Amino acid sequence: MPVQQLKEFLDEADVEYMCLSHPPAYTAQELAHHVKIAGDRVVKTVIIELDGKMAMLVMPATWRIRWDRLSRILDTDFVDLADEQEFQDRFPDCEVGAMPPFGNLFDMTVYCAEALTEQPELAFAAGSHTESVHMKTPDFLTLVQPMVLSQGFTKPGAQKPAWLVKGRRRPDDATKQRVSGIAGY
Repeated sequence: MPVQQLKEFLDEADVEYMCLSHPPAYTAQELAHHVKIAGDRVVKTVIIELDGKMAMLVMPATWRIRWDRLSRILDTDFVDLADEQEFQDRFPDCEVGAMPPFGNLFDMTVYCAEALTEQPELAFAAGSHTESVHMKTPDFLTLVQPMVLSQGFTKPGAQKPAWLVKGRRRPDDATKQRVSGIAGY
């Protein structure tokens, strides 16, 4: 059974959803494996600190955060992964790492990767590592009303920027070298 607060919210909204029990899944990708659905349809819930306030970031299980792009699109100088010790009390009755992507129930702004909005259905942890909720994406979007972001994420298989590849210099280092070489220093 999902967290009571979530279950009551979904029942009151009169939306269709399904609860599944499964072996423990400590990551969204493990959840995808256990429930046998594509990782693009499983929601990864990440709690971030954004200019000193907690917010929720939701994205496909297989995707990663691009912190530089996320910071740029959110127009902030400070966005970071929140410390579990600081937010665990905000999610009563939830196991740490199994928070459902309903930040609105926990007084948090929710930012959602656009890629999730293109899926017909979503699955996510229901407050426990052994239970998940599956529901239609339009219902999720209507109930949560997240701010949809088209940038700030990297999908699986995306190439890393050249300057991140081991042994390569950052672009600004290469530019400095070229400039100093041109100037004859």
